[in-house]
Amino acid sequence: MRVAIIAESFIPIINGVSNSVLRVLEHLRREGHDAMVIAPRPPGWQPPAGDAPAGDASVTSTSEPGPGDTYAGFPIHRVPAVNLPPINSLPIGVPLPRVYKLLKQFQPDVVHLASPFVLGGAGVFAAKALKVPQVAVYQTDVPGFTEHYKLTFLLNMSWRWVRAMHNNSCLTLAPSSPTIEQLRDHGVQRVHHWGRGVDTQRFHPAKRSAELRGQWREEGQAKRSTAAPAEPRKLVGFVGRLAAEKDVANLASLNDREDVQLVIVGDGPEREELEKLMPTAVFTGALYGEDLAVAFASLDVFVHPGRFETFCQAIQEAQASGLPVVAPRAGGPVDLVEDGESGFLLDPERFAEQLPEAVGNIIADGALEQFAAAALTRVQGKTWPALCEQLMGYYQQAITA
Repeated sequence: MRVAIIAESFIPIINGVSNSVLRVLEHLRREGHDAMVIAPRPPGWQPPAGDAPAGDASVTSTSEPGPGDTYAGFPIHRVPAVNLPPINSLPIGVPLPRVYKLLKQFQPDVVHLASPFVLGGAGVFAAKALKVPQVAVYQTDVPGFTEHYKLTFLLNMSWRWVRAMHNNSCLTLAPSSPTIEQLRDHGVQRVHHWGRGVDTQRFHPAKRSAELRGQWREEGQAKRSTAAPAEPRKLVGFVGRLAAEKDVANLASLNDREDVQLVIVGDGPEREELEKLMPTAVFTGALYGEDLAVAFASLDVFVHPGRFETFCQAIQEAQASGLPVVAPRAGGPVDLVEDGESGFLLDPERFAEQLPEAVGNIIADGALEQFAAAALTRVQGKTWPALCEQLMGYYQQAITA
């Protein structure tokens, strides 16, 4: 099978869209298929020289393919990208006529549209012109972003664009039941479920580092004017992009708790403001590969406050690392977190207010181990090979439709 992937977001941008595309490419290579990728090149990014080895460079890798380079042996074709104010954390690929030319030259059996918006929108209509079936994967809540960034005048327009892109595709794949319901309510047709896998070998409780935990506590203590508590502080953290739509500022309601040390793993445009808002928190910057897996496992509780997650892969990585999760009762987390068992789902409008009580219930005497064990059970059997085999079935369904 020949698969053309048009990715609205791709490495070096690290998020759920780029992560899933990398896993799909690795599966296509293992199974002997052919593929190509069309993706944005972020403004100012200069890629390192050399190819990214198949099966080795993941979303957390430091070895990344560049313009005209390859991933897993497949060519990566880059188009220019621009930052779209005020959403400065997601560069938007420019939909050049080159998209049509690349597809025509490659002659794919199916086009995989990874979170289509602007570049992917061009891919939809180029594929239709070439009479090539498309599978559109809905991964970014663009209408939700317009609300969050107070661009409400664009809300109806954004839903019209979503309908146009997805209804012109053969199939739409959505990662969670709330997202499927939302799409159907807004007139998107032929919506099917496709979740996400997680690497339970990379993300594992055995990666916990006593040394790192001690280092974080010492760094946090140095930022406080009070004495260290008799019992070591529990490590409560967030892992991801520090962008406005992630609502990381909600963790500030834990900043003054004496039984908690906040740890913020990641980087982004909101970092400076968040450091001011949470002066006792430890900010590690972006971590990759084994360092990221160790950081996940070295936390006690994972908090993801973003309300616009169509899935939230970071939650699965936290659960595989043995962490209870606190997240909003909205979007993807609803399917991932068993409220009161593997963590808590909070009211998105009262998240900061409810967060201290939820964390307190998890770290109470004897409770943390039970929550952690329940979190681990949530990811059993959710492997990428199984999810990619399901995707191959959707490709074949689109081809034979």
